[in-house]
Amino acid sequence: MSFEISKSYNLLAKAMDYRALRADLISSNIANIDTPGYKSRDIEFESSLKEEENRLYDVQSHKLELAKTNRRHLDSLEDDENKTGTIFFRDGQDARNDGNTVDLDVETTELAKNKVMYDALTAALKKDSAIFRSVIESSSKV
Repeated sequence: MSFEISKSYNLLAKAMDYRALRADLISSNIANIDTPGYKSRDIEFESSLKEEENRLYDVQSHKLELAKTNRRHLDSLEDDENKTGTIFFRDGQDARNDGNTVDLDVETTELAKNKVMYDALTAALKKDSAIFRSVIESSSKV
């Protein structure tokens, strides 16, 4: 069930879900700091959120559409409904002798940045809900 207060509500909720997933991935990295051969992972989801934002606010895409000159041509492989973040191995970190690439300083920094962003999204969601609530309360007094 999708509950929508405004166009931005679902976008904010999806961003919070991604931030929660990112916190889980970073926590998993920290938990595996002593696991030989473990590669630190992260998630990239900003492009998925940007595409969703463009769709919600009817921003025209500069993407070239697939031309179908025959009814038997196949549709594009891109599925707009299943846009998700991409989990990847974090590059740029030297592996220790045991092959582990987890750097505690990097992980705690990323976890702190992620929390700040999550808190900002929570505040924005509360503000969005408060505006909606005030409109309802105002209209009930009339």
